[in-house]
Formats: sequence, structure tokens, C-alpha cells
Amino acid sequence: MMDYQLFSYMKKLLGLGCILQLSLFVQPAFAQSPYALKTGRELTLLGAGVVTLGTSAALKSSIDPLTKADISALDRSDINAFDQKATFHWSTSAGRLSDVTLAGNVAVLGLLSLGTKPIRQDIKTVAVMYIETIALANGLERTVKAITQRARPFVYNTAAPLDEKLTRDARQSFFSGHATNAFATAVFTGEVFRHYFPHSRLKPVVWVGALGLATATCVLRYEAGKHYPTDLLAGAAFGSLVGWGIPKLHEVKNQSELGRRIDIQPWSNGSANGIYMRLAVFSR
Repeated sequence: MMDYQLFSYMKKLLGLGCILQLSLFVQPAFAQSPYALKTGRELTLLGAGVVTLGTSAALKSSIDPLTKADISALDRSDINAFDQKATFHWSTSAGRLSDVTLAGNVAVLGLLSLGTKPIRQDIKTVAVMYIETIALANGLERTVKAITQRARPFVYNTAAPLDEKLTRDARQSFFSGHATNAFATAVFTGEVFRHYFPHSRLKPVVWVGALGLATATCVLRYEAGKHYPTDLLAGAAFGSLVGWGIPKLHEVKNQSELGRRIDIQPWSNGSANGIYMRLAVFSR
């Protein structure tokens, strides 16, 4: 009798071991999204972006462009020493190239989103977060520009054409929109990739590539005579904050990593009972 019970017990253990082994090596692993959307929060963030964009547009329309007399009265010695050298720069080609590097940063995010299965399957969440990031970053940055009305560096440069100096945009220097968008996108890209692929060896490559393009954008805006160093530093800092903050707000925090990886259920085949355990081994 004891031998039969022992045999039955060993049979159950063997069955449990086989199921666990098959679960480890045969069952497909499912990784929960590291982010979650909440209707109220998304409406609030998107609404804030729309409001700030609308405010900035209304403020910008009220800006009076510089006159020829205003430009003649400008003196670059009034600019602080840290920013003063920017007034000697002017390059239309550098300005156009800064648009290319900025677009390149957005392209990197797009390629990673469409080219990697985990992000592609969660594209709605990532897209909503990125729209919130760009809307808030641009809305606040443009509002500050419209309030400060700082003249761009090229306005002080006699090599720059007069018609460029007589536009509203010539008084939109602080702080840099290109730097804001470039660093918001770069940090957003790095953070999203890091969360979807926490063990990937490509994380440094993504970070260096995205931040490198963002830095190149800032350097080109400086060479173009569009911004002072302080404009670029402020834009980079603010953009980085938003690019990090929006993903952070959406992180899933109510489940531990172990809880997402282990699935335990009762099991029975009619003649024997046991426990079904599946441990998902992630490969990201």
C-alpha cells in the first residue's frame, strides 16, 4: 500500500516537473506593457498642450516686429559675455541642416516603434505619450518665447538680410524650440527603448545616437545665428524634462516584475492533480 502511494506521489511530481519544464522552454513568453493609459490623465495632458499652444499663438500674433530704427539702435555689447559671440553667426545652410537633424531624431523614434515588435504592438500607447510630450513642450516653449520677445542673435549681425530681421520670428529667441523638440524626442526615445528592452545591449547605442542628433541640432542653431547658448541650454533642459516626465507618468507600477513573469494555476487530468506553473523568460 505504501509503495503504491509513493509511486502515485512520484508520478504526480514527475508530471508537475514535465509541465514546468515545457512551460520554461516551449510556452511563449508574454511581456506586459511597461506603460498604461488612463482616460482622465490623457485628457488633462492633451488639454494642457492644446491650451498652451493656443495661448502661444494668441500671444505671438500680438508681437510687434522690430523696426529699422530698433535694429539700428541695437548694441551687441548689451548682450552678456556668455551669449555675445552668437551675434557674429549667420548661416542659412546651418539653419536648414538643423531641420534635418531634428527630423532625424523623430525618424529614429519612428523606426524603433515600427521596427521592434514589443513597441509596435503597443504603438497606440507610445503614440499618445509622444503627442502629449510634443504638445506640452511646444506649447510652453512658444508661450515663453511670446512673453520674453528676445531678439535672435542674427539681428545684431550686419551680414544677415534686413528682411529676416523685420519679422515676428526675429523676436522669438528664448528659448529654442529646436533644442526643446530635439531633446524631448531624444530622451523620450531613450526612455521608451529602455523600458521595452531593459536588457538590450543596444541601449547605449540608442541613447548616444538620439542625444548626438539633438546636440547636433543645437550646434547648428547656434551656427545659424538663430539662438544664444542660453536659449539652447534652456531648451535642452526643458525638453529633456518633458521627454523623461511623460513616460515616467505612464509607467506601470502596481505589479512587480516577478508577478508578471510567474503564472500559477491548479491542474488536473482526471487521474492526477497538481499545480501548473509557467515562468516567462523574457528576451528583449
